Amino acid sequence: QVQLVESGGGSVQPGGSLRLSCAVSGSTFSRYAMGWFRQAPGKEREFVAAISRSGASKHYTDSMKDRFTISRDNDKNTVYLQMNKLKIEDTAVYYCAADAVDGLLEPLAQAMAVMSDARYGLVSWGKGALVTVSS
Repeated sequence: QVQLVESGGGSVQPGGSLRLSCAVSGSTFSRYAMGWFRQAPGKEREFVAAISRSGASKHYTDSMKDRFTISRDNDKNTVYLQMNKLKIEDTAVYYCAADAVDGLLEPLAQAMAVMSDARYGLVSWGKGALVTVSS
């Protein structure tokens, strides 16, 4: 079994920045494409960003791609989400996800698979980290 633990959440003013981390244990980290999702109060969970197994390719929701950056450090078994110029509407619980994608897929396909696989319950989830953006 794979365990995912998010950290780095907190409260920030609009325009501020936060960096979320997700530590992965219990399995071989490099076998997983990784992703970030979020769920705001009263809304459904939505895709934020994903990264291929090696980190070569990334995929973002269009509305977030200019402000958020996903990265990973396979030596530390950790995936990150750097969030800049935060807005009130970014307030949500942020979840990391691990997807055991086929390593023969092209890196971009690996990243994109996280979004679709999550829809069908094919990923492992962390418990989430709360990000509150308020003035």
